[in-house]
Amino acid sequence: MRAESGDAAGSAAVSAAPVRPGPLGRLGVWAATHVRLVLLAWVAVVAVLGAFAPQVNSALSGAGWQANGSESVAVRELAQRHFGGNASSALQVVVSADRPVSDPAVRRVVDRATGIVQRDARIAAVVPPRPGATISADGRTAIVLAGAKADPNTMVRAADDLKGPLSALSGDGVRVNATGASVLWSDFNTANHDAMIKSEVVSWPVTLAILVLAFGSLVAAGLPLLLTMAGLAASAGSLVLLTHLMPISIWAMNFAMMFALALGIDYALFLVMRFRGARMGRARTSVDAVAETMDTAGKAVLLSGATVLVSLSAVLLVPSPAFRSMAGGIMLAVAFVLAATLTLLPAVLGRIGHRVDSLALPWVRAGEHRSPRFAAWGRRLWRRPVLFGGAALIVLLALAAPVLGLRTAMPSINVLPGDASARAGYTAVQHGFGPGAPGTLQILTPTGQAATVADQVGGTPGVAGVMPAQPAADGSGWSLIQAVPAADPSDPALASTVDALRADLPHGSLVGGAAVENLDLQDLLTQKTPLVIGVVLALGFVLLLLALQAPLIAALGTLASLLSTGAAFGAARLIFQDGHGAGLLGFTSQGFLDGWAPVFFFAMIFAIAMDYTVFLLASAKEHFERGGDPREAMVGALAHSGRVVFAAAAVMVAVFFTFALSGPLPPKEMGVVLGVAVLLDAALVRLVLLPVLLRLTGRAAWWSPRWLRRALPRVRFSHD
Repeated sequence: MRAESGDAAGSAAVSAAPVRPGPLGRLGVWAATHVRLVLLAWVAVVAVLGAFAPQVNSALSGAGWQANGSESVAVRELAQRHFGGNASSALQVVVSADRPVSDPAVRRVVDRATGIVQRDARIAAVVPPRPGATISADGRTAIVLAGAKADPNTMVRAADDLKGPLSALSGDGVRVNATGASVLWSDFNTANHDAMIKSEVVSWPVTLAILVLAFGSLVAAGLPLLLTMAGLAASAGSLVLLTHLMPISIWAMNFAMMFALALGIDYALFLVMRFRGARMGRARTSVDAVAETMDTAGKAVLLSGATVLVSLSAVLLVPSPAFRSMAGGIMLAVAFVLAATLTLLPAVLGRIGHRVDSLALPWVRAGEHRSPRFAAWGRRLWRRPVLFGGAALIVLLALAAPVLGLRTAMPSINVLPGDASARAGYTAVQHGFGPGAPGTLQILTPTGQAATVADQVGGTPGVAGVMPAQPAADGSGWSLIQAVPAADPSDPALASTVDALRADLPHGSLVGGAAVENLDLQDLLTQKTPLVIGVVLALGFVLLLLALQAPLIAALGTLASLLSTGAAFGAARLIFQDGHGAGLLGFTSQGFLDGWAPVFFFAMIFAIAMDYTVFLLASAKEHFERGGDPREAMVGALAHSGRVVFAAAAVMVAVFFTFALSGPLPPKEMGVVLGVAVLLDAALVRLVLLPVLLRLTGRAAWWSPRWLRRALPRVRFSHD
């Protein structure tokens, strides 16, 4: 938008010149002149897809945290097929008592527990407690093995249904708890879902307050909620329908809700602020204002949404069902919110017109688009770029430095509440059978070499005990050897034991088990992280280059996003790995960051950071196209976009930090990492460092070689 001096005559001159709308402007005009049709279409979409939304919690899956194609997944599938479901997804019913399990009263409890699991159609063979194997040496702990007859996602649902009735058998000195990987994921999903719901309840009043302050009127503040509700209802119903084609992690909905709210606010802020500016001091219709809004801010929103989708699509490179479905769920929500922003919002703005400022706060100047405060901040940065830019860079680099010592691993049992069934059963198994018993290894080997392999496993350092080889009853030629490691499943020493077994055992032997599946997933994430980061950076740069037509500022904008991301992970290492502030946030450090955080959080943080980058640089390019003045491009971008970036970031930080108050550790990590990233990105990168880079590069920031201009599609952000 042209620099405004507040001169009404200048504004009138601008508005006097007729401008032919571009493609997005024409879309906005169509939506604003076909309000009833647009509203009916969205009502139909929300009604049809929203009808499935209530099923989302029961339809989405609870498992999928595995490395597809790994050795451990192969072991689980073979064990389920040939050994009565005795796979890593099987349930373990732990009965512990203050007296021997041979006591008649305890035996009756064991028999009742056995009957409960036997009656469930999802359970395969049920193996009662056996001395020397599943009855502890002191005789006070017994394990009933309930084999998996269904896929891991269905077994998590079985755990949801069975752990309550089994726990109800406890009493009179006898404790009954279901445990195992399926129960762990059941408890993990329940704890995290409950925590996220509580956090969202807390965040809504804060979000509404910030929205009212940012928009300055109650009517305008309600528009992001309109987009969010439409996008969420449609995406939730779509996720339910997609479960008929592929398993979708229940976390997909949680993340989709967060992103739909965050981006709905971002996009509505940008368009509504621009709509107000297009009307302010000008004798023009609401339809004309919508056309200008869509040709400028709408174009930035479209490119921002594309950047978010491209960044998240890189997560699909990780061959893990949970990761792919979470990324897909977020992308689906973003697509619906983007569609609503580019069709539903212009229709509503065209209909309500000046009433967008209704119920305004007393001190708000309705329609004000250019912020004097952010304009003054831009002029200050222009005068002293090295001082402010250098200070921001030092802070970011100092916070990013701890990343060099960051360690990651899959979550331990300690992330569950102390009263969770899986954790109580896990503790009872360790007490009765040793620290490594909950992470029992499963080795599959051809029957002909089973005895030799069993002896070799028993002599491997880190193995505390080995059960006799069990040949498959179906004649498949496989034998199953179960080995108890000496180390707790979350101890790094277990990885060394598994590596030794895989390196030394005879050809054809496969090593798996629930704990090994976690190790394989961690290895996969470690391998894929550089690829995902590289793809995200490359695609982000390409999209910025398409939008800005300027290679230097596109590269600088992309690289600047790395600073806030690195600083956020540096802070995460200090908090969650080293334990600084653990008492304040109410958690016990695991000594590492959860293994899924670097890949997934990087894509999410980069998507949000590039969202702000597009807003700021699109506004700067618009000013540069109008006058060719680098100073006005930088100052004008801050004046017109700074408040939007600041307000949107304030909402995101408030929402994310509420998750830091959640009970379980994973939501805390998510809240702190994302909240710190958004805070640093908005405060230091987008509002300081990136404008300083525009100042230091001057006209060179917008230079593009002739051959590149010919190769790229022509994209302009100015409306005249």
